[in-house]
Amino acid sequence: MDGIRIAIVGGTGELGTGLGRRWHRAGFDILIGSRSVEKAEAAATELGGGSATVTGASMADAARDADIVVVAVPWSTHDATLGVIAPHVDGKILIDAVVPLVPPKVSVVQLPAEGSAAQRAQALLPGARVVGAFHNVAAKLLKADADIDCDILVCGDDKDARDTVVQLVAAAGMKGIDAGPLANSAASEALTSLLIGLNRRYKVAHAGIRITGLL
Repeated sequence: MDGIRIAIVGGTGELGTGLGRRWHRAGFDILIGSRSVEKAEAAATELGGGSATVTGASMADAARDADIVVVAVPWSTHDATLGVIAPHVDGKILIDAVVPLVPPKVSVVQLPAEGSAAQRAQALLPGARVVGAFHNVAAKLLKADADIDCDILVCGDDKDARDTVVQLVAAAGMKGIDAGPLANSAASEALTSLLIGLNRRYKVAHAGIRITGLL
C-alpha cells in the first residue's frame, strides 16, 4: 500500500481527525478536505510531522488528488458532500463512514430508503467503489493513542475494495472484519444507534463491538 494518498472529506471533525492521525502515523499521505480551506490547512498543520505529508484542501480538491476517499461528515450534509466530490471519485475506493443519525432520537435506528448511508452513496456515485466502514468506533478513541477494543465491520460489493479497507483498518490499529456486500452496511450503521443507547443506559463512554469465534 506504499504511496497511497488518502483524502478525508470532513477531515476537521472528530472522526476525520482521528482517522487522519492514525493513518498519518502509519505512513500514509493525508489530504484533509473541508468546506473551509482555512480550517483544513489548520488541521493539516496540527497533524503534520514525520515523513508522510498532510495537506489541507477543499473537499473537491482533496478527493481529486487522492487514491482513496473517506467521507466522514454528519448525515445532514452527506448528500451535499457527495455532490461536491462526485466528479473526482469514479474508479476510486470511497469509504463511507457516515451513520444516518437523525436528532433528537439518535439512539433510534432511522435508515434511509436505500437501506443505508453507504448504499445511498453508491446510488449517488455509481462509478465509485463504495465501502461502508468505521460506523461503530468512537471518534474520541480514534484520537487517543491507546489501543481500541472494537472490531470494524467492512461492507462493500467490490471484494478487492473490501480487502484494501481491511488493511487500512489494521494500519489504524484495529481489526477489520470482511462483513460482505454493501447491503450489510445497514446492520453496522444501525448498530451505532443501538450503541448510543447502551452508552446512555449503562452509563459507559464508548461501547463497541467484538466478533467472537474468529481467529
